[in-house]
Amino acid sequence: MNATLVLPELDANSFWHDDSGFHGIYDVEHFIQSLRFDVRIVERIPEIRKNGKTKKIKAFQLRPPRDAPISWYTTYALKKMKEHGAIYLTPFSHRLAEEIDNPEYQRLRCRVNYHALIFKPDIMKLSESIVDKLRAHGHFMAIHLRFEMDMLAFAGCFDIFSPAEQKILKKYRMENFAKKTLVYKERRAIGKCPLTPEEVGLLLRAMGFDNSTRIYLAAGELFGGKHFMKPFKALFPRLENHSSLDSSEELAANAQGLIGSAVDYMVCLLSDIFMPTYDGPSNFANNLLGHRLYYGFRTNIRPDRKGLAPVFIAREEGQTAGFEEAVRRVMLKTNFGGPHKRVSPESFYTNSWPECFCQMETQNPADKCPSENVMQILHSQLESENMDLEIYNQSDSVISLAET
Repeated sequence: MNATLVLPELDANSFWHDDSGFHGIYDVEHFIQSLRFDVRIVERIPEIRKNGKTKKIKAFQLRPPRDAPISWYTTYALKKMKEHGAIYLTPFSHRLAEEIDNPEYQRLRCRVNYHALIFKPDIMKLSESIVDKLRAHGHFMAIHLRFEMDMLAFAGCFDIFSPAEQKILKKYRMENFAKKTLVYKERRAIGKCPLTPEEVGLLLRAMGFDNSTRIYLAAGELFGGKHFMKPFKALFPRLENHSSLDSSEELAANAQGLIGSAVDYMVCLLSDIFMPTYDGPSNFANNLLGHRLYYGFRTNIRPDRKGLAPVFIAREEGQTAGFEEAVRRVMLKTNFGGPHKRVSPESFYTNSWPECFCQMETQNPADKCPSENVMQILHSQLESENMDLEIYNQSDSVISLAET
């Protein structure tokens, strides 16, 4: 497309109700510098001068189709960009197909996700401080407990709640998701419901973790009151979260917002073990699983909710004999963070192996790790390209102005 990228905007309305924005969360200078060999990035749409007047370009809003192929961007989106001068793509989550034949585009995704997108220094420092406090007492596990109103409403898992709570969930679902008839027992039987806090505790106990296990809880506001957490706390009393480990004013004011989520992300990334309790349509959990794999095949516990569903249902019906053995039997079939072939519906963001993992010795040059001075080579290439562009603009300035 040969386009300039304007810094992305973060969705502040649908869930977070937080207007911190990209500048408030990410290290902008690092983002721009990290991708300077891939794309030109500016902080805002630049003004242009034409016929001695300054003109603002208004971006034309486009809604990309979900999982759109590259061809959609190089044809339809490019056509609109040439017509209007700038386009505004919204929403953009999951708007580019995950499986792309060109391996360099896949590696670019990893450069963006795992190298260019770095939280601001104060968020990184705060996260590292929390990790240091946890590590002072030994190893720790981080759990993303996705037992929150939006996810429960999305999943359609209402029956375990009181009539008043069900009313709240159904109202939220009606206002935010497409109309669809969902039957709790059917959803539960195929593993479509998030694990309850008690089920998480029972699962960990069956896998051999005892009440001395130190757990960092990454979660928004849990739905259903404290009575859902009571059984979990009884099994694992050494629970912490970012609020219990840090009392800084900035974090206290944004505990449930983007800053709190950013801190949770970093602590989960650096934890010894990470466990998502619902990694379906959860960008947080899926990106973390992929990041931890890229970070060095760090240990993850990924509950097989479909496989565990009949085990938990049988326990609720009074069949407790052999429960822990049944849990272990299901979990031994799961992957704990090592390299494995991506099989649909597993996301590229969850597992970028092998595309994003270079090899020291390989017959295919595209898979070979870059040379140690690769940044110096790229910088020289970029300087050469900029010099050629400057000479071209000077010799053809009239045409350039007209095209602008």
